[in-house]
Amino acid sequence: MMNFLVKTIANAGALAVAVWLLDKITLTGDSTGKEIATLLLAALIFGLVNFLVKPVVKLLSLPLLILTLGLFTLVVNALMLLLTSWLADQLDLSFHVEGFWTAVLGGLIISVVSWALNVVLPDGD
Repeated sequence: MMNFLVKTIANAGALAVAVWLLDKITLTGDSTGKEIATLLLAALIFGLVNFLVKPVVKLLSLPLLILTLGLFTLVVNALMLLLTSWLADQLDLSFHVEGFWTAVLGGLIISVVSWALNVVLPDGD
């Protein structure tokens, strides 16, 4: 349970950095508390999408991953971010990613920041 909480906080931090750096990734709220709650819920959705959908997509795109020496992972990460944005919209959360190339850049930022935060944050195991 602690590991799940740490990963969700790392995802929230990574999403916050992507929102801060990219104008086309938006997170809005009436107050700071509502923005933080939206960010945590978006991070939870992002974590669930990465846990449930990403392995299936990676398995189905395995030939492309091998052919591009893993660079297709950037496209997979972008698709997971776009799916998170769509699910957030369906749940009336104010988190939105505008466009595929923004999602590619956002996915790259989120991957790097999430990795760095997972190194710094304690492991729950």
